[in-house]
Amino acid sequence: MPKPSVKKAIATGDALAEDTLKRRRTAERTRKRALTGTKAQVTRSVTSGPRGKGVVTHESAGVLIAEGDSWFDYPFHDVLSDLEDLYGFDVESVAHKGDTVEDMAFSGGQLDDFARRVEKVLRTGVVPRAILLSGGGNDVAGEEFAILLNHASSSIAGLNESIVRGVFDERVRDAYVTILRAITEVVRAKTGGTVPIVVHGYDYPVPDGRGFLGGWGPLPGPWLEPGFRRKGYASMTVRRDICVQLIDRLNAMLAGLAGKPPFAHVRYLDLRTTLSRGANYKDWWANELHPTPKGFQAVTRKFAAIV
Repeated sequence: MPKPSVKKAIATGDALAEDTLKRRRTAERTRKRALTGTKAQVTRSVTSGPRGKGVVTHESAGVLIAEGDSWFDYPFHDVLSDLEDLYGFDVESVAHKGDTVEDMAFSGGQLDDFARRVEKVLRTGVVPRAILLSGGGNDVAGEEFAILLNHASSSIAGLNESIVRGVFDERVRDAYVTILRAITEVVRAKTGGTVPIVVHGYDYPVPDGRGFLGGWGPLPGPWLEPGFRRKGYASMTVRRDICVQLIDRLNAMLAGLAGKPPFAHVRYLDLRTTLSRGANYKDWWANELHPTPKGFQAVTRKFAAIV
C-alpha cells in the first residue's frame, strides 16, 4: 500500500497532467485553425508504411524525449548530444541546467513544453522510443548542501540522518513520483499507451572544489566543497565517503520506484562506478558534478544500452 504522501504525489501528478492536457488541447485547436486553408506548403517527414504505420524518411535509432538538468544540458558536450552524434538517436529536449526535480514537477511550464515535444514527435507518425529523466543533484548540491551535514567536530559527525531522510525519502521522492506520474499520463493521453521512462542516480563525485571552468566569479560551482569546509571536513577521504552515502541514497530511492506499480514502465539506470575516482579522476570529471567529454561518453554508452 503506497504511503499517504506517495498517493498524494500521484494525485498531484494526475492533476498537473490534466491541466497541461487542457492547455495543449486548446493550443492544438489553435494550431489546426492556423493550418486550415493556409497557402503555406505543409511538409511531412514520414511516408506511409506497412499497416499504416509511419516510416521515418531519414536514418535514426529512434526518437527520445528528455527532461532534466545539466547532465542533459551542459555546454559543448552532454548525454543528449552524444546520444545523437554517437548513437544516431533523434532527441527532443526540455532539459535545463540547474533545474531541480521540484522545478520539473511543479513548474507547469516545463510539463507544457514536454507535452509540446510529444505532439511534435507524434506529428511525424513516430512514437517516442523512450523518455529520459535526469534530476536530483541540484536538489541537494549548492548553497543548501551544508545543511545535510553535522559538524565534523561534533559527536554526531557525518550526515544528518533526519534531514537526509526528509530530503531523499520524502521531498525528492515525492517530486519524482509527481513528475513520473504527470509524464506518464500526458504520454498515455497522446499515444494511448505508455512509453519507457529512464531515470538515473548519477555517479560518485569528487568534492575537490572545482566548478565550471574553475568556478570563478560568475561561473557556477563549486557545489560541494564550500559546504564541507563550512562544516569542518578537511579530509578528502571523509568527503568522498559522505558523497558515496548521498549518491547511494538517491539511487536506492529511484531503484525503489522503478519497475513497480504504478511505474512498471520506468527503468532505473545505475551509473555508479562508471567514472574513475582514482588518481586520474580529472580525466573523467570536469568538476565536482559534471563529467568530461570522455566521461559523458562513458555515461552515454549505458544510456544507449537501456533505451
